[in-house]
Amino acid sequence: MTARLRHIAHLHLHASLTGEQYGDIIELMSTVTPHVQAVPPDAVRLDLTSALRYFGLSPYDTVQLAKLRLKALYGIDSSAGLAGNRMLATMAADASAPGDTTWVPAGQVTDWLRPRPVTALPGTGRTTVETLSRYGVHTIGQVADLPAPTLRRLLGAGPARLLAERVRGHDPHPVIPSEPAAHLVADLALERDCLDPAHHHRAAVGLADQLGRRLRGEGRTAGRLTLTVRYADHGSTTRTRALPEPTDHSPALVTAALALLAGLGLQRARVRAFVLRADDLLPAGSACRQLSLDPRDARARAAEAAADRARRRFGTAAVRPAALAGR
Repeated sequence: MTARLRHIAHLHLHASLTGEQYGDIIELMSTVTPHVQAVPPDAVRLDLTSALRYFGLSPYDTVQLAKLRLKALYGIDSSAGLAGNRMLATMAADASAPGDTTWVPAGQVTDWLRPRPVTALPGTGRTTVETLSRYGVHTIGQVADLPAPTLRRLLGAGPARLLAERVRGHDPHPVIPSEPAAHLVADLALERDCLDPAHHHRAAVGLADQLGRRLRGEGRTAGRLTLTVRYADHGSTTRTRALPEPTDHSPALVTAALALLAGLGLQRARVRAFVLRADDLLPAGSACRQLSLDPRDARARAAEAAADRARRRFGTAAVRPAALAGR
C-alpha cells in the first residue's frame, strides 16, 4: 500500500498579535483543516492532506484559500511555504516575500535545496555552520555530496546523521494539532535595518527587562525563553533556551537572552525586528528557587523590587538597565 503524499503549509503572519488574536487565528485555520499547529508568536502550520478532497482544490489553491480568509476576516497579510513535510514548508515560507507562496513539489526538492545555504536548514547551529565553512562547505548541495564518513569525522556521528537527513529534505515529524501555549511576548520592530552589534545587544537587554517586569507584575515565572530575529530579506532565525530554574528575575532573563543572541552569530546581519517570548509560565508562588548564600543575590532582588515600585509611581522610564541609559 502506497503512503499518501502529504501537503504541509507554513504561514508567516505579518502582524503584531495579542494572545487572544492569535487564538482566534488558530480557530479560523481550523475551518480549513483540523490539523493546525500553533507556532507562536506569528506563524501557524497546517497539514492540508485531508482538506484537499473536502474543498476539491489543489494544494496551492488551498493555501491561497487560507490566506484569503486571514486577509478578509482579520486584514492580515501572510507569506506561506508549501511542501511535503514540516521542515521544507518552514524553509519555503522563510524564502517567500510578504504575500507570496513558495511551493516545493515532491519531484523538485533536491533541485530547490541544493543552492541554498546551510544556515537555511532549521535547527542548524552556529558551531556546525562554522565547522563546515572551515572546509569550504557552504551550501546544502555541498553537504549532500560529502561522503558519510567525512561528515561524521567533521561533526560527530549523531549530528552528521541528522544533518544528512535534513539536506536530503527528510523530516518525519508530523503536524501536531495544538492550541497556543501560554506565553508572554516582547517585540521590537526597528525603523530601519540595523547592522550594529551594540544595538542588537541593547535590544535583547531591553526586551528581557520588559518581560521580567511583566512577569513580576502578573505574579508569574518563566521556564524558557525563545528569541526570534527577523532580517531585511524577510527571513528569520529562532533559538530557544530552557532556564536553569523558573524565574521572573530580570538579570537572569537578560543573561539567557544574551546567550541566545550570541548563539545566533549575527555579526553584521541586517536585522529588521526582534521577538523575545517567555514560555512554561508558572504562578510565582508555586515555582521553586534554589536558595543562595551569596548576599549579592538578595541585594539584587531587593533593588529590583525597589525599581518596580519606582516604575509604578513614576513610569516605566524612571529606572532602566545601565545598558539602555540615555536611549
